[in-house]
Amino acid sequence: MQKVTKSLSVEAARAARQWYVVDANEQVLGRLATRVAATLRGKNNPAFTPHVDCGDFVVVINAEKVRLTGNKSSGKVYYSYSGYPGGIRERTAGEILATQPEELIRKAVTGMLPRNRLGRQLAKKLKIYTGSEHPHIAQTPKQLAL
Repeated sequence: MQKVTKSLSVEAARAARQWYVVDANEQVLGRLATRVAATLRGKNNPAFTPHVDCGDFVVVINAEKVRLTGNKSSGKVYYSYSGYPGGIRERTAGEILATQPEELIRKAVTGMLPRNRLGRQLAKKLKIYTGSEHPHIAQTPKQLAL
């Protein structure tokens, strides 16, 4: 008779949430986004369960100082389509970084999350700010090493 072992499956209500702060100053966008997405998902948690939100909150500061390597500032193009004829808009990563740097990081991170209800729930735990100040001091966030 074989011994039956149970897998550990954490419930969303029992997941211990931590708060982390990430300084995006001179960080490469893709490397920053992968680390943030893994923390939001809970991959660093020993009790990681793929179908449960067991990740942590992440606060990204200094979003305007994130770095793009190579020619991504002019060559990486983001498209949006309104659904109407001629309604396609394209903006380069450099344009988005100059006007809305928090959206550039949000697009990079949410592209690495699941495309379902769980991914939308995880994306709500990402807080991005352009300056070095954030309103989440009361949660005592820890520094996330990159």
